[in-house]
Amino acid sequence: MSSRLRSTAMVLGLGLGLFTAEAIYSGNEQFYREFLMPALHKVIPDGETAHLLAVKALRYGFGPHRRDAAVPSLRRNVFGLDFGHPVGVAAGFDKNGEAIIGLLDAGFSHVEVGTVTPKPQPGNPRPRVFRWPEREAVINRYGFNSEGHDAVYERLKDRVWKGRGVVGVNLGCNKQSPDPVADFVAGVKKFGEVADYLVINLSSPNTPGLRSMQNKQKLKELLGQVLSARSKLTKRTPVLLKISPDESDESLKDIVETAMNPTTKVDGLIVSNTSLASYDEALACHAAPPPDELNTPSDGIVWGGLSGRPLFDRSTVCLTKVAALTKGQLPLVGVGGVSDGEDAAKKLSAGASLVQLYTGLIYQGPPVVRRVTRELEELVTNGDKRQQSG
Repeated sequence: MSSRLRSTAMVLGLGLGLFTAEAIYSGNEQFYREFLMPALHKVIPDGETAHLLAVKALRYGFGPHRRDAAVPSLRRNVFGLDFGHPVGVAAGFDKNGEAIIGLLDAGFSHVEVGTVTPKPQPGNPRPRVFRWPEREAVINRYGFNSEGHDAVYERLKDRVWKGRGVVGVNLGCNKQSPDPVADFVAGVKKFGEVADYLVINLSSPNTPGLRSMQNKQKLKELLGQVLSARSKLTKRTPVLLKISPDESDESLKDIVETAMNPTTKVDGLIVSNTSLASYDEALACHAAPPPDELNTPSDGIVWGGLSGRPLFDRSTVCLTKVAALTKGQLPLVGVGGVSDGEDAAKKLSAGASLVQLYTGLIYQGPPVVRRVTRELEELVTNGDKRQQSG
C-alpha cells in the first residue's frame, strides 16, 4: 500500500472513529436505533451478554450525556417526589445499581434498581434472555439473579444521584427463602433510608410461588409487615406494589382493595410486570424447543416473561382496569411496551402518572428516552393548543 493510501485510510478511520464517538456521546437516536444496536446484536447474539456489557458501558460513562434532561412542560410531583419528566427505567435493566448515573445522564428522570434479594443468588440457568427482533420483544427467565442487599447497598448508600433524578429499589425474596415476608421486610429496613422509593415485587413469572403472594390474605399480611417496618424509618419512603398483567378481574379487584385499605395502603401501583409468554411466543424467539422435542405439554411450562411491543396492549388494558378501580386516589406507573412518545401518551391517558421502559433500551439504546420525551412533549403541546383553539 502506498503512503498516500495509508494516509487516506488513517484519516478515514480517524474520521469514522470520531463520528462514532460523537454519535455515542451525543445520543444520536438514528445512529443507535438503525446502526449501533442492530450491529451489537449481530456481534453479540446472546441477549444476556449484551445486557451486561450495556450496563458496564453506562457504568463507566460510555453512553449519551444529555445536559437538559428535564422537560418543563412534563414535570410532575408523584408520591411526594419531583420528576423532571415522566419517563424512567423499569426494574430489570440495572439489577445491582451499577449504571444509575449513566442512565440519569442519558436523560431518564428516574431509575428503578433491582430486583434485589436479601442474599446473593444466581437466578435460573443460562441461556435465559431471548430477543424477538421482528416484534421488538424479549423473553427473559432471569429468576431474580442478584448480588444481594449488602453489595447493592454499598453502591447506593452515598446517594450520589441526589439532585440529578429519582432512584427506587425493587425488592424481591430469595428463591429458597423459608420466610418470603421477612425478605421483603429486610429490604425495607436495608434500603428505606437510602432509596427515594421502594417497590414490592410479587409479580415476576420466573420465581415459583411468587405470584401467589398477591392472594388477598397473603398480600394483606405482607403489606402490613412492610408498612410497619417503614413506620420505624426516619423518613416516610414511598412504598409501591408491582402487579402482573395476567391477573383476572377479580384478582385485580382484590389487589387494589388491599392496596387502598387504610391499614395496608401503599403509595402507588406499578402496572405491570412482564407477562407469561405462551409457547408460540417462546418458540418464535428460540426460548422453547420445537414441538417434536418437547417431553411435557407446553402449557405446563413457564417459558419466561414477555416484554416489549407485544406486551403494550395487554399491560395497557390492565392499567385501564386498575385506574378505574383506584379512581385517581392512588398514583400509577405504566410499564409495558413503551417505545415512543405515542405509547407513553397512551399510558398517561389510561391513568398513569409516570411511565417506565426496559425493552426499548435493548432495541433503541439509551437515546430512546430523548425520543419518548420529545414526542410526548409535542403531543402534549399540540393537545393544549387544540383545547385553547376549541
